[in-house]
Amino acid sequence: MNNDFYCDEILSGKTNVKKVKETENVLAYYHTRPFYEVHIVAIPKKHISSFVDVNPEDSFVMNELMNVIREVAAQITNEYGACKIITNLGSYQDTKHLHWHIVYGERIRK
Repeated sequence: MNNDFYCDEILSGKTNVKKVKETENVLAYYHTRPFYEVHIVAIPKKHISSFVDVNPEDSFVMNELMNVIREVAAQITNEYGACKIITNLGSYQDTKHLHWHIVYGERIRK
């Protein structure tokens, strides 16, 4: 692996996931090792290293990604009453592929 779990495992199909929503350019699925009671990850299918590496030509993909995040967050908020949307940068980002966490509830592991 080249430190991109999303390209190497998820998008390649090596690791099966429970999909929440999929579009042409975006995949949202339940985290394979959740840290929260409800933990969904949303990723662009195109490799973008991080939020700070988004280029102007990525605007269509980013718009689609934000729409998926909004829809999933609305679904979680409607079901549970709240949610958090989180992304990490720099050394906080374990996998160097832009991704967002949509979470609800207590942390279940560190």
